[in-house]
Amino acid sequence: MSPHPVMLYASALRLSRSDIKALKITDSYSLHRVVYDLFDDVRSEQQKQASVPSGILYADKGGDFNSRLILMLADRPPNPSPAFGEVESKTINEPFLQHSRYAFEVTVNPGKRDKQTGKIVPVRGREAITGWFIDRAEKSWGFSVNPNNLQIEKMAVQSFKKGIQTITHGSATLKGELHVNDRDRFIQSFRQGIGRGRAFGFGLLQIVPLN
Repeated sequence: MSPHPVMLYASALRLSRSDIKALKITDSYSLHRVVYDLFDDVRSEQQKQASVPSGILYADKGGDFNSRLILMLADRPPNPSPAFGEVESKTINEPFLQHSRYAFEVTVNPGKRDKQTGKIVPVRGREAITGWFIDRAEKSWGFSVNPNNLQIEKMAVQSFKKGIQTITHGSATLKGELHVNDRDRFIQSFRQGIGRGRAFGFGLLQIVPLN
């Protein structure tokens, strides 16, 4: 356990259709901008260049014709009354992360480093993504996953323009049960998110304790 647990804030941003239009949310890059604008920017330019984590994670839960829900987790509170949308926040208490089993949902950007080229290549297909997730959970994220009820809810491709670049992310949403093997690592995974693309809505572990 770290001697000074970092305070974490779980928040929900609800946007109406008119909010989405006013904020010009058209793709994952514009949504990233809206979410990050809710929080104080605490990193220097050097830290950003060095890829120091922002302390902000979020998951776009989508919605219907009239509204959209974005879940957020951060090491500082968001602006409680933004110009557009409604924000609700609560702090996460230490005991919440002390259970041994959780139901979870997470949207990840599955990728691994090619040994020959050193480049990150996407992991594609249900079987490959399932295997990748189970393996990474045990080795890197501090928990094991029950393979019998692990489900891939949806797979998609997210792409957006950033300047003249087109950035593409593979996306998979997984649901299931996890068992904590390494508490410190699990807490770090929850706090910092898992996998790649965390600035663009990937990696937020949405968890519910199981008895």
